Amino acid sequence: MNEHDEIRRIIKAISRLTIGIVMVTGLIVTLLIYYMMDPNVPAITEWLTKTETTNNEDPDKVENGIHVRTGLIEAEGLMSVINNCTNCHSAKLVIQNRMNEERWISTIRWMQRTQNLWDLGDQEEIIVNYLVNNYPPLKKGRRQALSDIQWYKLEN
Repeated sequence: MNEHDEIRRIIKAISRLTIGIVMVTGLIVTLLIYYMMDPNVPAITEWLTKTETTNNEDPDKVENGIHVRTGLIEAEGLMSVINNCTNCHSAKLVIQNRMNEERWISTIRWMQRTQNLWDLGDQEEIIVNYLVNNYPPLKKGRRQALSDIQWYKLEN
């Protein structure tokens, strides 16, 4: 094999590598675009529907017992939860997780161990009481019965 053949072989290898990189990059970009456009992807959905507070809007506004900015229930300990929990994640994550006291405390400990959550000090009891009282486990059992159904008559 002469010097020219060796150079051709190297150029072919580089060309194949470049084509491979372009194809993988294109695939990654396509997947990112797909996921950005898919309304069922939770992170994207949350980002797209995130409520921004304007200068004219009170960030602590409560309507019908719900803190407007976060969606959390207004009750004793609300501001402690907002100040300590929503710095790292959405309030929606709190709302969807319903646990008893032991599980809430266990979750806090896990966040402290693995997610760099700070020591909550005397705020921990306030936060746990708020969560237990407002977001306890739901006793569902079987599927809940349908309600408020407007039946219509099927015609042949």
